[in-house]
Amino acid sequence: MITVTGATGNIGRTLVDLLAGAGEEVVAVSRRPQPEHRVAGVRWAQADVGDAGSVRSALTGARALFLLLGGELNSRGESPDALLDAATDAGIERVVLVSSQVGATRPEAPSHARLREFEAAVRASGRDFTFLRPGGFASNAFAWAETVRTRRTVFAPFGDVALPVVDPADIAAVAATVLREDGHAGRVYELTGPELISPRRQAAAIAEALGEKVTFVELSREDAHARMAQFMPEQVVTGTLDVLGVPLPAEQKISPDVETVLHRPARPFGEWAARNLPMFR
Repeated sequence: MITVTGATGNIGRTLVDLLAGAGEEVVAVSRRPQPEHRVAGVRWAQADVGDAGSVRSALTGARALFLLLGGELNSRGESPDALLDAATDAGIERVVLVSSQVGATRPEAPSHARLREFEAAVRASGRDFTFLRPGGFASNAFAWAETVRTRRTVFAPFGDVALPVVDPADIAAVAATVLREDGHAGRVYELTGPELISPRRQAAAIAEALGEKVTFVELSREDAHARMAQFMPEQVVTGTLDVLGVPLPAEQKISPDVETVLHRPARPFGEWAARNLPMFR
């Protein structure tokens, strides 16, 4: 049995389907209620990763744990040791943690301190582990969905700064592989897309998928900060804008790790946009 946290998110939904489709018994953990659609072989558990006590029953009997922090858990919460102790008590043998590329490229960045704490706790737990360190997500473009639908316009800062954004479906596919297969213990995989692509070019890819013109409007850093601060903690906003605006060479490097694990190329942004087109119509 495999326990999947963050099971209703961009990565978790796909991961649950992949594991169930491969015949695995899955416990899908989410703070949200169970989705309406049911998947054979999947048991849903409403619990909060930030409260280890609430997750304990979902860990019982599982051999592997997919660990994903969401929302405010990236910046605060109880000690990571509480959750790892619960996993150890439940007999979990393998932990796959979604961390972040920034944890390595900017080891002093306050915005990713929490993920670094979780990496340290997982290492110290004595369980087999694999860390997935993705760069920016293609799905961050969902932030533009409303203005694309209503105004056929994308508002974003740093229009021509390119990064190798990764499709969350590729993260899920890598996670499914390392959760089920041996040979990945102690490995750290950097997950990126196959190309450097700027926000302006992402907007063009969405326009191509729509078959309609989409205007790109470049925001100042100050305007972008004000918008992001409405739903993100201050240190996360600052750290995100630093990466988006002045990426380090390592953050613009295209990693081979998706292809190494999956034996196929990573998916480009245009494919993600076409697959998620209904969100932008």
